[in-house]
Amino acid sequence: MSNIVKLKRGLDIHLVGEAKPRLTKAAMAESYAVMPPDFEGVTPKLLVKVGDQVKAGSPLFFRKGSEQMLFTSPVSGVVAAINRGEKRKVLSIVVTPDAKQTYEKFEIQPLDSYAREDVAAVLLQAGLWPMIMQRPYGIIANPADTPKAVFISGFDSAPLAPDMNFVLKDELENLNKGVEVLQKFTSGKVHLSLRAGTEGVLNRVKGVEQHLFAGPHPAGNVGVQIHHIDPINKGDIVWTVNVQDLAIIGRLFNRGVVDMTRIIALTGSEVVDAQYVQVIAGAAVSSVVKPSNILPQRDGGKVRVISGNVLTGTRVESTGWLTFYANQITVIPEGDRFEFLGWAMPRFKKFSVSHAYFSWLFPRREYVLDTNLNGGHRALIVTGLFDKYLPMDIYPMYLLKAIIAGDIDKMENLGIYEVVEEDLALCEFVDPSKTEIQSIVRDGINLMIKELN
Repeated sequence: MSNIVKLKRGLDIHLVGEAKPRLTKAAMAESYAVMPPDFEGVTPKLLVKVGDQVKAGSPLFFRKGSEQMLFTSPVSGVVAAINRGEKRKVLSIVVTPDAKQTYEKFEIQPLDSYAREDVAAVLLQAGLWPMIMQRPYGIIANPADTPKAVFISGFDSAPLAPDMNFVLKDELENLNKGVEVLQKFTSGKVHLSLRAGTEGVLNRVKGVEQHLFAGPHPAGNVGVQIHHIDPINKGDIVWTVNVQDLAIIGRLFNRGVVDMTRIIALTGSEVVDAQYVQVIAGAAVSSVVKPSNILPQRDGGKVRVISGNVLTGTRVESTGWLTFYANQITVIPEGDRFEFLGWAMPRFKKFSVSHAYFSWLFPRREYVLDTNLNGGHRALIVTGLFDKYLPMDIYPMYLLKAIIAGDIDKMENLGIYEVVEEDLALCEFVDPSKTEIQSIVRDGINLMIKELN
């Protein structure tokens, strides 16, 4: 029986709008998109033009400097648009889907007959390699590297996060195959972390070393789990894979096609019927978030649609598309209303991590939170605050100061190799100074990549 890692530091943010365990299959969206900005550090080189016909699994672009790393279409259809931003930066490649989907066929042999390089070649050609991430730095893994281990988080502890045992209840065969694929890349172990006290399909996955975690968010973050299982030291490389992406990798080697079907949780206080929805990756947001499924807003108020969770997700417009790694959509009120007397009011229905409001008396109550920051950046430092919410043996405030100062030696000594943005997202949430901590962390990581690699 696995030992339980019990974490005390952290914070569970209980929001209204958790998805009910009911699954709906979304109709084919009007369009699908692959967006290069979803992939950290990737400069795209296009392989298609508007009007080209593609299949599901056809390459759309490759990574500059790494021609073998392809990014493929999630559906078959016609390339409808290539949207660009400043300096002609490619923002999205949009595909209008066919009524009947066709797939690129990949000749898959038994895994026992494949060498490591052969497995990597299949994943690169199919466009699924970007699902394998590297720590340190939280970037797409280098196929030439050999990680000391592979880590998979089998649960998500973020606000309103999906229940992965429900999402993957019919995917055991694909999960097992995905683990077999990952075992080809490391002489170490494939680690799977689960929430203590839960049972489901993930408990039956073979070929992994299971670990049980108990405690508040960010217990479900793979970075926190790595820290408590096998910490990253200078020179170490480990790989991580989202557990739903693991099933997609398994499908490729079981069926020989790129099937980007995934189940996302439609959540949030402004959703009429919070539930799970089966979609194809990159689907237009309008195919999931329909006007009829949004609560009427008072006084002409607006809502914010987030691809992901409220701490680390990306804001998307109604005309936008789901981001590549999203397992969740969250809809909350836009914080654009003036509040009379602001913080001075009792505000019994407002959430706070301090004793400024009365929410500390009701730790299990669910709240409706909007996007209002309640003030701008403040020259205020609360010493020791972040240590209460990051269950890792590093000093987050000193690390952030070292990043801002550009001191690489101190960044190394203070744990830059162990963290990415999501690991300090909770610190950003509780920070009374309104500092954009996640942006600072990414700036520090980019500096490390530039200076050391």
